Amino acid sequence: MTQTQPSAARGVLTPGSCWDVQGLTATGKVRQINEDAFLVHPDTPLWLVADGMGGHTRGDLASAGIVRAFAALALPERLSDRVELAEATLLDLNAEFRALANAGHAGSTIGSTVVVLLAWGDYAVFLWVGDSRLYRWRRGRCERLTQDHSQVEELIACGRLRRDQAESHPAANVITRAVGAADTLFVDMDYCPVEPGDRFLLCTDGLTKEVPEPAITAILAQDRDAATLCRDLLDRALRAGGRDNITVVVACAHGAPGAAR
Repeated sequence: MTQTQPSAARGVLTPGSCWDVQGLTATGKVRQINEDAFLVHPDTPLWLVADGMGGHTRGDLASAGIVRAFAALALPERLSDRVELAEATLLDLNAEFRALANAGHAGSTIGSTVVVLLAWGDYAVFLWVGDSRLYRWRRGRCERLTQDHSQVEELIACGRLRRDQAESHPAANVITRAVGAADTLFVDMDYCPVEPGDRFLLCTDGLTKEVPEPAITAILAQDRDAATLCRDLLDRALRAGGRDNITVVVACAHGAPGAAR
């Protein structure tokens, strides 16, 4: 079953700049429960996707909790304060999920991966935990802006595994970091400039396990709106098997980013 979030955001930035943003999620063809969730904030250039940890206790509770917490945020004016608030929110959620798990069954986990994108004038700041990803398409080139927190990424980094071997490796689904997975959480963050014509893709691994990056690039290169790009990405993953929940958010920057936020 496919689910859409009705609060797609358009034109939420400044005069002279505009974002066309849409998100879609699907349970897929194998799973019975959708543990993915996403947020397209209706009033603020803040977007995220979250993937509840499959096989653990209430992964859907964790991903939905992340969306609910960020949807309720009142973002301050300064970018640095926004980033601090986003990080603090993830740390608070980590503590909350740990407490919920400990109050239930000892040793259980309530956890989720997440990638968050904050647009602010000429820049975008992103924070992530786990293997949900952020891509940026610009002038025909698609670049992954996040690095998975996973066992295979660690093996690639130390030269023990080639990237083309990653998807078929036995540890391909093993993540090393998630909100709620451990008492201490480390949140990675980075930033990048935004140019007119940029297209950002936030996605869970239900997309990237089914659709290779060259195919993702080809879809993002289409001269279509965010809603159509989301639909094309999700349909491609479903045609490839849809073995996991699939969630995508596409944010297209139009016009010239301005100084006001």
